[in-house]
Amino acid sequence: MLSNRELFKRRQSRTRTALLSKTKRPRLTVFRSSKHIYAQVIDDSKGVTVAAASSLEKDLKGKLRTGADRAAAIEVGKLIAERAKASGIEAVVFDRGGYMYHGRIKALADAARESGLKF
Repeated sequence: MLSNRELFKRRQSRTRTALLSKTKRPRLTVFRSSKHIYAQVIDDSKGVTVAAASSLEKDLKGKLRTGADRAAAIEVGKLIAERAKASGIEAVVFDRGGYMYHGRIKALADAARESGLKF
């Protein structure tokens, strides 16, 4: 029987393989821990991170009560969209990893869309 971590890795690779085979756009990937949320825009053709944001940043830490709620995800989503647009990225592919599109993950995606990032 597979462990939870192995099942997560399987879901993550299935999602990522489907995304990378369909498009050449940069990918907005999300990592969610129990205390914080992180987002990166990655250009897989060059293998570089174009923009990054997390709930650990100093300007966000002062505004947020905790880094592990929907309010933090919304702020990180706005910040990553702002930084991606500043880098010249208008459209991305959303990589939810092995997480369900629900709660903090959905809040981050919706905030990035509202801030002008297309996916």
